[in-house]
Amino acid sequence: MTPIELAVVALAAGSVFFSLVAAVGIVRLPDVYARAHATSKSDTMGTGLALTAVAVVLDSGIARLKLGLLIAFVLLTNPVAAHAITRSAHFQGIPHWELEAEEDE
Repeated sequence: MTPIELAVVALAAGSVFFSLVAAVGIVRLPDVYARAHATSKSDTMGTGLALTAVAVVLDSGIARLKLGLLIAFVLLTNPVAAHAITRSAHFQGIPHWELEAEEDE
């Protein structure tokens, strides 16, 4: 394998790992606030690594520029979307998960 192929495999493996962490976070975390936090952080990183792997493979400068802009777009919009979701959940009165309430039962 060439060094470029190794870099692409490493970036793709990192992308799969962070995407898996986001999926596990959706399933395992107790409330909408924790789920939004886990998915916004992990999914942003997974998407960024996947797009970086694609940029390494491509030879075209224009395609790499477009991928760089797409990465910047994802880095800006994913956290803002997670914030909007948690803010609307808060305004609708969705309660936070509390460890003490579960221990008392």
